[in-house]
Amino acid sequence: MRLSQFWTAVADEFGPAHGRTLVHDLVLSELGDLTAEQALAKGLDIRGTWLALCRATDVPEVRRHGVGNRDPKPGH
Repeated sequence: MRLSQFWTAVADEFGPAHGRTLVHDLVLSELGDLTAEQALAKGLDIRGTWLALCRATDVPEVRRHGVGNRDPKPGH
């Protein structure tokens, strides 16, 4: 997953404004108590960060692959 795909998936799932707020403010225990924004800034895996955000917000699994990516791709 590329960073641009991350942001597209965030906007698609949560809406642009609410999505940015979640990425900036929601602390994800799964990522060592970092926000998604902090995790990305530290270079953590983009897809892993997206999936952690999805799990923390109870996004159904069918929608966790992002816009246009309904099938999981290992390592992406």
